[in-house]
Amino acid sequence: MAHLLNTSFIPTSQPLRRNPTSSAPALISGRRGRAQVQAKIREIFMPALSSTMTEGKIVSWVKSEGDKLSKGESVVVVESDKADMDVETFYDGYLASIMVEEGGVAAVGSAIALLAETEDEIAEAKAKASSSSAAPAAPAPAVAAPEPQPAKIADNVGPAVVPKAAATVASTHPASEGGKRIVASPYAKKLAKDLKVDLGSVVGSGPLGRIVAKDVEAFAAQPTVAVAAEPSVGKSAAAVAAEAGIELGSVVPFTTMQGAVSRNMLESLSVPTFRVGYTITTDALDALYKKIKSKGVTMTALLAKATALALVKHPVVNSGCRDGKSFTYNSSINIAVAVAIDGGLITPVLQDADKVDIYTLSRKWKELVDKARAKQLQPHEYNTGTFTVSNLGMFGVDRFDAILPPGTGAIMAVGSSQPTVVATKDGRIGRKNQMQVNVTADHRIIYGADLASFLQTLAKIIEDPKDLTF
Repeated sequence: MAHLLNTSFIPTSQPLRRNPTSSAPALISGRRGRAQVQAKIREIFMPALSSTMTEGKIVSWVKSEGDKLSKGESVVVVESDKADMDVETFYDGYLASIMVEEGGVAAVGSAIALLAETEDEIAEAKAKASSSSAAPAAPAPAVAAPEPQPAKIADNVGPAVVPKAAATVASTHPASEGGKRIVASPYAKKLAKDLKVDLGSVVGSGPLGRIVAKDVEAFAAQPTVAVAAEPSVGKSAAAVAAEAGIELGSVVPFTTMQGAVSRNMLESLSVPTFRVGYTITTDALDALYKKIKSKGVTMTALLAKATALALVKHPVVNSGCRDGKSFTYNSSINIAVAVAIDGGLITPVLQDADKVDIYTLSRKWKELVDKARAKQLQPHEYNTGTFTVSNLGMFGVDRFDAILPPGTGAIMAVGSSQPTVVATKDGRIGRKNQMQVNVTADHRIIYGADLASFLQTLAKIIEDPKDLTF
């Protein structure tokens, strides 16, 4: 659901001022109740789209200055620390003045535009905006990346020039922010998915190079010409980097998402953690997966379900501490699963994973992954996890440690399942598939015995997975 733009009355006889209050809906009502009746011009504030968001970036203005707005209508697309969201207006009126242009960054709660109640007040609003002492937020540095150098790239990829190949090589345009992230409208992302178009190969024609629907349609209509990929062996580092749209030696500012990840990781350093590893035999789980895979079941959903069932018996491992003085036994078991996306990392949440059947859980997971990669997750879909799972097994990684997300009690790192020679109970040599899991936990609330007991329960569920399909 799109979020509503926070607005506040400002008296027509007073200059603009920044409202220091939070953008929470409850406080919006409070501001509205205290507003002066004679005020006709409203400040539109940068909304808080998640609990961790401190600033937002204007991806694009859906409406232009002077456009008439109706309550509930989309006005602007804002990039939060985790997603791009269409933001709606809370009031009827006219978009009188845009104070933060596309590509600009503004703190949560600061004014980004003015909303006039009538058309006659647009000129007055513009005058107030121009006379305001608060300067507009500067555009994000990432947008002002160095322009690509076609001549240099052409030398690296050879003389052959075909429509789609050329677009791929020149993919470092403003919409990709230095090759780190694709900036596209929500509809363009949906269209690209339907038409099976790689947005990284599309050059945007929108503001600041943003990809819009017509760009996707035009690219999809181009004839596909097969180009034989040259082997990377023997190529210089500069040549490989140029093909990937990376300029070696350049300094690339964090995206909004990378900034959020950085802050969370630094916050994690203040938590005293410890790690416990455990080896689990996966033969029975592998057999179950092969049996029900055709019904749409994913291995991620199976692992999340097994973890949730184990947490039912060990509620302390599902608890969390935020203030350093107390901890909470969470009433729900919400399994967050780490997913790598362009320019960052996000953890979609499978809510009530212990209560949902494996088939519904698998469908929900696929839906969450699609939304995550399109940057369309809503806050409750990524910030409500009570226990996190990070799985690198699909890359052949046999073991690793994960960093504890702030506010949660534990995170489990899952390695790949690999054939292993083991000793059987009768003293013979056998072969079994085994995987290594390592749990990182907050030692203020979870102790070694707690994790050991939890991992024993998890191993029993995975090694005899009959309960996973109930």
